[in-house]
Amino acid sequence: MGNAEDERTLQEQREGPVVRRRQQMRPGTTDQRLLDSQGATHWVHEDPFRVLRIQSEFVEGFGALADLGRAVSVFGSARTPEGSPEYEAGVRIGRALAEAGFAVITGGGPGAMEAANKGACEAGGVSVGLGIELPYEQGLNPYVDIGVNFRYFFVRKTMFVKYAQGFVVLPGGVGTLDEFFEALTLVQTKKVTRFPIVLYGSGYWQGLVAWLKDTLVAQGKASPMDLELFRLTDDVDEVVELMTKESGG
Repeated sequence: MGNAEDERTLQEQREGPVVRRRQQMRPGTTDQRLLDSQGATHWVHEDPFRVLRIQSEFVEGFGALADLGRAVSVFGSARTPEGSPEYEAGVRIGRALAEAGFAVITGGGPGAMEAANKGACEAGGVSVGLGIELPYEQGLNPYVDIGVNFRYFFVRKTMFVKYAQGFVVLPGGVGTLDEFFEALTLVQTKKVTRFPIVLYGSGYWQGLVAWLKDTLVAQGKASPMDLELFRLTDDVDEVVELMTKESGG
């Protein structure tokens, strides 16, 4: 009986939806800790506060891009040199997409991203850059009209997909491959529908496509139908046609 009585009179501390008892109770209240300007600052580096940062990034991203209209995300290497054939292809693609009524979304950095933004900007279209906090600062390229910088890759990826009707993948490195396979997985699992994915530059991508066919599919790790979820082309007009047709434009 004594133990039961103790349980009934047990003190507890409520912090919003969290209940603390026994040794887990903490001195003071949430308001006191908030208003105590001389208090510890380690809390800004703990997971509960990170959740608020993540939430704020989603809110800012949604708010900035909600009225974007039809858009295409263009990916490619930050190391693509200005004036190279790959850079010029990015400019042509950005320009053609803008002229077809699409906003152009990139990672906002240099190289192929800058090229696509440049083409869209010079054509009078909407040029968007979604930057990411990295150890080496790149900053948004000068052709970005709407820019949003993110701390978290997964929030940034959501924006690339949510506000785009398709992906164009220019020659790129690990980050570009990550975005390509992310999009491919979303289409394969039907998380998104009517979402064209175009690999631009057959000379660069044909080795990857061959590996997908001759190794991945051949060994039963993927379906032959998965190879039909993307297109390989060297034709800018075909890029625009695929985006317009398959995205329902």
